[in-house]
Amino acid sequence: MTIPVACVIGWPVAHSRSPIIHRFWLQELGLSGDYVRQPVAPEEIQAFLKNLAERGYVGGNVTVPHKEAAFAAATEVDAAGQAVGAVNTLWIDGGQLIASNTDSLGFLANLDEKIGPVDGSGRPASVLGAGGAARATVWALLSRGFEPIHVVNRTIDRAEVLATRFGKSVRPASWSDLPRLLRETKLLVNTTSLGMVGQPELVVDLAPLPEDAIVTDLVYVPIETGLLRAARARRLVAVDGLGMLLHQAAPGFERWFGKRPTVTPELRAAVLATIEAQ
Repeated sequence: MTIPVACVIGWPVAHSRSPIIHRFWLQELGLSGDYVRQPVAPEEIQAFLKNLAERGYVGGNVTVPHKEAAFAAATEVDAAGQAVGAVNTLWIDGGQLIASNTDSLGFLANLDEKIGPVDGSGRPASVLGAGGAARATVWALLSRGFEPIHVVNRTIDRAEVLATRFGKSVRPASWSDLPRLLRETKLLVNTTSLGMVGQPELVVDLAPLPEDAIVTDLVYVPIETGLLRAARARRLVAVDGLGMLLHQAAPGFERWFGKRPTVTPELRAAVLATIEAQ
């Protein structure tokens, strides 16, 4: 009997911690299977996805730069994937490639775990960045009632495109608008790569934020970014991005291996150890 094997597809993909997560769950649940890294160059992605099952995979995750290509290749895409225009989770069903975007779910589950159920109820939010991660974040925030959602990007044209996609509750803004917007922001989210290891620091003056504001960063390497340090220095609630990575992985694991896993402190510690070692 052939064991099920899933993969994470990216270019590059050597940095991915997804194999650590899924192998941890396979061992914890006593299941047969494996999860591996699969580097695929951009010019090869369509052919690779077309023959995913023939290559021996039951499905996989998709990371940069292939999320939009996977969206285009899928026979069926769930509501979150349709809204975002990109997917991160694939599986084979009846010989067809089915796709989902679980980044939004992971983002909300991380906040709910750290600070309790998050209800936006007309509270303003500000999202830094206008890429694929920002789209998934905006979709998540809209589902919890945050309004308005300001999408702040150095190139305002990209913010305008994102805002047009989601409607009047989402408003484009330039970086120079940020100090003014922060005065009313209840949730600030960094979706850019700024602050990540090897990238420039994200420099934001958090002084205008209200005392009850929440700050979260999708960057998880390092686990404590400059933005989160600045938030904690102001005694604001600060939530790191590792939980999003862990929670977004659970739906795919269930699809591929048949059991729903749980995000536990032990799993977080296992992944965190690799981050700290780096």
